[in-house]
Amino acid sequence: MAFKLTFYGGAESVTGSNFLVQGTKGKVLVDCGMEQGRDFCQECMYEPFAYDVKEVDALIITHAHLDHIGRAPKLVREGFRGKVYMTPPTRDLMELILRDSVHILAEEAKKIKVSPLYDEKDLNLLLDLVELVPYNKEWEAAPGISAILRNTGHILGSGSVRLTDEDGTTLALTGDIGNSPTPLLPDAVAVPDADAMVIESVYGDRLHDTKDVRVDRLRDAINKAVAKDGVVLIPAFSMERTQLMLYELSNLMEAKEIPEIPVYLDSPLAIAVTEVYEKWAKEYFKNGVQTELAKEGSLFRFPFLSMTRDREESESIRKTKGSKIIIAGAGMSHGGRIGKHEALYLPDPHTTLLVVGYQAPRSPGRRLVDGAKSVRLDGRDVTVNATVEMFGGWSAHADRDGLLEYAKKALPRTKTFFVALGEPASARFLAQRIHGFLGVKAIVPTQDETWEITKEGVKKV
Repeated sequence: MAFKLTFYGGAESVTGSNFLVQGTKGKVLVDCGMEQGRDFCQECMYEPFAYDVKEVDALIITHAHLDHIGRAPKLVREGFRGKVYMTPPTRDLMELILRDSVHILAEEAKKIKVSPLYDEKDLNLLLDLVELVPYNKEWEAAPGISAILRNTGHILGSGSVRLTDEDGTTLALTGDIGNSPTPLLPDAVAVPDADAMVIESVYGDRLHDTKDVRVDRLRDAINKAVAKDGVVLIPAFSMERTQLMLYELSNLMEAKEIPEIPVYLDSPLAIAVTEVYEKWAKEYFKNGVQTELAKEGSLFRFPFLSMTRDREESESIRKTKGSKIIIAGAGMSHGGRIGKHEALYLPDPHTTLLVVGYQAPRSPGRRLVDGAKSVRLDGRDVTVNATVEMFGGWSAHADRDGLLEYAKKALPRTKTFFVALGEPASARFLAQRIHGFLGVKAIVPTQDETWEITKEGVKKV
């Protein structure tokens, strides 16, 4: 017998991670994410899953980004009652993200006249099914299938999954791989014991700035904005990017490398996520920051920072005159409070917009990065006169060299790589590099494809 791997999501796309793995006896689903940031069939998201969810024995979550967890409550709504495995920080972050999404999904469902994707009841039942697992400890995830999670350094609690069938066949699925080394999290751990691997490719065709360069660019951009008495806007993803921004801004101000100006974290979700990061810092952060943590108590709070939870506090930010830094979600400028700030400040040529993460095709953030002179934000067309700067080095994803190095560390055991979770051009580029540099098979799968995996190799079913 061999594993059968089906790509129900995450093939030909960055988002929507959803992989079904069938072993000799059991079935395991890895991730159950939502598609985001591009033109896709929104109504299709509400259709039943393409597989019988009641036959799935377990769901393993690699990390708590919405494109990896966003449809997990829907899985429960359709009848899934197996175990749901993840690390402890992922569980805390997942609850925050999914509860935050309930009212948004309800509004979207009204617009297209369908039942919500899930509700609070579905989410609570999902949480009841969760079993927490630590890194580096193998457990029985389903009949005949064992699993182990290893840190990927992507966000707090993120992990790759390596599955082993009872006949000894092994398959790894990386989830998202971190941009190691990072200031906060340990480096991604290699997976040297898999016959085949599903590897992400978000930045499979691009290089990031180095850490030193990215901090220098951040410092210089802020100083230039302050010199013209301008506002700095940072659309930030609530997890990891926001915490890295706070950490570096605190360090730059303490070192007197940027002026001590007001900094606003204007996102209730990002504030709550930061509190989860603080909760797990001692156990999950890298050793190098533990001394700093013990000395300061928090890596993210500093005297000039205001955390604005309620709407009145958010609206009062505009009353602060002069230069200020506003960090707010959503990270692709497609919703949340950042849209209101951008609508107000982007027409001003003194404003600087710092884009610090991946921007999906056709998202407002991508259009801004591509130089659009007008973009639709907060329900209206907004003229863009601000300076827009893209900072690729702040991504939580490994770049093309990091991904190749991660793949190299899987050798000589891994004979086949399935290059997924990336735009088609990025996935093809990385597949060519893996094949050319490492001399192993690299396949770019398509949606709904099924592959049979054995110790000897793979074949399409």
